[in-house]
Amino acid sequence: MEILVQQIINGLVLGSIYALVALGYTMVYGILGLINFAHGEIVMIGAMIASTVIRKIVEAGIKLPGLVIAALGLLVAAPACMALGIGIERVAYRPLRRAPRLAPLITAIGVSIVLQNAAMLAWGRQYISFPPILPDGTHTIAGARITDIQIIIILLAVTIMAALHQLVHKTRLGRAMRATAQSPDIAGLMGVDANSIVAVTFVIGSTLAAVAGLMVSGYYGLSHYNMGFMLGLKAFTAAVLGGIGNLGGAMIGGILLGLIESIGAGYIGPLTGGFLGSHYQDVFAFFVLILVLTVRPSGLMGEHVAERA
Repeated sequence: MEILVQQIINGLVLGSIYALVALGYTMVYGILGLINFAHGEIVMIGAMIASTVIRKIVEAGIKLPGLVIAALGLLVAAPACMALGIGIERVAYRPLRRAPRLAPLITAIGVSIVLQNAAMLAWGRQYISFPPILPDGTHTIAGARITDIQIIIILLAVTIMAALHQLVHKTRLGRAMRATAQSPDIAGLMGVDANSIVAVTFVIGSTLAAVAGLMVSGYYGLSHYNMGFMLGLKAFTAAVLGGIGNLGGAMIGGILLGLIESIGAGYIGPLTGGFLGSHYQDVFAFFVLILVLTVRPSGLMGEHVAERA
């Protein structure tokens, strides 16, 4: 029982990160009908920039609380990711907005490869360590352990997701985003600037990516130029699981995927003699993707997205 509770805790932490990244995928898809496969690399850039800034502050001997230093790292990483997201949309995606869907898909994969190599040139092939500045206390729940970092990640993710839900469903900007998602042309006739809404969508998604990057690097203590690839694929799986194009679905899909991975690797693994243990953790995520695409392609909370005229 303790193993199960522990893996549920670990799954909630992983799921919170997946959900934040999946929201970036699902927002862009909901408005543009585009799968932005470069989104995982934006997470990576955010992690690398935040880790670098935090290391510089620590090495300079500046005495500040750990959470304040992490916030300063995010204050640098978030605007950089915003600018990167807007630049990608303006240069790579906007000219292909009316093109066949295969063209922007291939472009997104190309942008992902370019960003990976750019990060490798900027930071090198080595891992970037995250200084141990965050709280490291440990608490016990039903015999399982939960750390302060895990609590911070879960609470921060829940707060951000709740705020985003309110933004999309309770504000004028959110109404414009939902109108653009349904029909950019008709929304334009009603006075909505579709280009501005798309830019805002990339800004929000890139900000969430920066937060997720800081969470991943702080949780694991490392960041790497190739870290966004697998994380992006898993977040895309979470978006598909919940119903890509649906914000609530992305949140639920991320949490469910994190739980499936953790329970599968930590609870089912020992029952199979380690055959399906932590080394095969990725198997569970992609098995879920195959199952969902086969049984319910629209996802758990999927909704029909109108074809573009």
